[in-house]
Amino acid sequence: MKDEAKDIATQPIEAQAAPESEAATKTLATKTPDSKTPDSKTPDTKSPDVKAAEAKPLAKKRTRSSKAKDKAKAAADASAALEARIGHNFADPNLLMQAITHVSALKSGRKRGDSYQRLEFLGDHVLGLVVSDMLYHAFPNADEGELSKRLAELVRKESCADVAKSLGLLDDIKLGSVGSSADARLRKSILGDICEAVIGAIFLDGGHAAADEFVKRNWTERMHKPRRPLRDPKTVLQEWAQGKGLPTPVYREVERTGPHHDPEFRVAVDLPGLAPAEGTGGSKRAAEKVAASVMIEREGVGGGNDG
Repeated sequence: MKDEAKDIATQPIEAQAAPESEAATKTLATKTPDSKTPDSKTPDTKSPDVKAAEAKPLAKKRTRSSKAKDKAKAAADASAALEARIGHNFADPNLLMQAITHVSALKSGRKRGDSYQRLEFLGDHVLGLVVSDMLYHAFPNADEGELSKRLAELVRKESCADVAKSLGLLDDIKLGSVGSSADARLRKSILGDICEAVIGAIFLDGGHAAADEFVKRNWTERMHKPRRPLRDPKTVLQEWAQGKGLPTPVYREVERTGPHHDPEFRVAVDLPGLAPAEGTGGSKRAAEKVAASVMIEREGVGGGNDG
């Protein structure tokens, strides 16, 4: 009797387990639509704001890329315009960029040699050589002293700065972050150096022939029309008078005015057969030079500015 009761007691438990198993199987078979099959398509439930937020990185990349291209094109156009003004197309444009770059514009880690300074050193000597050759052939009667004076006038920083201004190089100089007033002053102060650096860059890029062409194009007129007298006007007038068979010019004080500590002299120079010429100055010698210059200009005497 005990065993039969035991069998009867266990039967309901086994019978109850079957329905639960079937229910679990049905539940798995009838899984909610969250389960995905390879062929199913998930509907796009993203809001417009979410889509816009995801599109922003792509838009930024395109904008940066476009700006970079525009910047590169602008730099290329500026370089081409600069080459046109200089009159030399660089095989290595980096040489030209180096020639117009000040030390202050160099990024950290770069050497001073990446600025214009080394090219300026080279260009200074190239300029001196080319101008010396020009003077030697243009003034066959000039002695060494006169040639040296002409050379010094033509290669001085002020003359180089004038050439740089005529080529429009002032605004091309690359400077670091400095104040606007300091920026302007610095540009002007190094303008002559930049011009010499450009000559050095042309020499390295195109050789002596290219540098020679650049210097002759920009210095020939200046060579024949210097900005100031190259020789003492009294010496020029005296040599001219001797060549004409005339005696040495005579200078005489015409008038002295002003206080003792700050006088002004008026002097006249006389040559036979010519009207006197007068000049004024703070000293007798200064007044005599002016008087000689007046006569030289009036009589069309050569040797002062045009050799």
